[in-house]
Amino acid sequence: MELRHLRYFVAVAEERHFGRAAARLHIAQPPLSQQIRQLEGELGLQLLRRTTRRVDLTPAGEAYLLRARQIIAAVSSAAGEAQRVAVGLQGRLVIGCVGSATYSLLPQLVRTLREELPDLEVAVQGEMLAPDQARALLEGRIDLGLLRPPVDEESLRVDVLRADRLIVAVPDGHRLAGRRRVRLAELADEDFVIHAGGGRSVMHDTVVELCREAGFEPRVRHEVAETSTLVTFVAAGLGIAVVPAPVAELMVPGVAYRALSGRASVELAAATRADDDAPYLERVLAVLAGLVRT
Repeated sequence: MELRHLRYFVAVAEERHFGRAAARLHIAQPPLSQQIRQLEGELGLQLLRRTTRRVDLTPAGEAYLLRARQIIAAVSSAAGEAQRVAVGLQGRLVIGCVGSATYSLLPQLVRTLREELPDLEVAVQGEMLAPDQARALLEGRIDLGLLRPPVDEESLRVDVLRADRLIVAVPDGHRLAGRRRVRLAELADEDFVIHAGGGRSVMHDTVVELCREAGFEPRVRHEVAETSTLVTFVAAGLGIAVVPAPVAELMVPGVAYRALSGRASVELAAATRADDDAPYLERVLAVLAGLVRT
């Protein structure tokens, strides 16, 4: 049995006439009749009752017609789905994201992908430190990472999206909360809340290095893995924190954000597997680049 047998049968069943069905299928009537007889012979039952004027379905034919239509529709749907996947309009994307981008770029990206690629299934793993994202990419657990470079993995493609200025987060009522701008050296006597060290966070190494350049070793009181926890600790008065500017989007009561003097910044990049040829990926990266530009 081949798919054409089902199509031929459905045409005859719907037209109730071999001549009209043959014209609809653009074939001659004798080959059509032969194909239907072959189908009935293979099934070992009669699907159609033939008269000189019309064709009627047997009870078995009625049941077979229902299934045949479902099969033909499923085949057509599968072909359409395969075509959408092939051109990058359908698939499944898992995004990993550092905390600061989780509160700024990520929501906008997901909304835009839903609008422009509605058949793309998007899942998100937020608050992932850069090394965790690199491992997740290599292991295939995520497909796109929004992270802070550098990333020392030759098998990953890393495209810098933007540079985020660094700011300082202080508790409300802090001596620096009333200032518009703060010099890094003014934080020398402060307790710091900082992202996890030991190579687990790019921000940890960035903040420590900036403090050393300003002439002091930061007094780190708390190390945390998540940006939301870091800001919550600042709100609780457990210390101050140097963070990328998008963190200010996380409106936690009790925290004031102030600009840092100078031009200190950290880069945000998109990371993918270098050999990932998923058709939707280039579309997603183009959407991402467009959002960053605007």
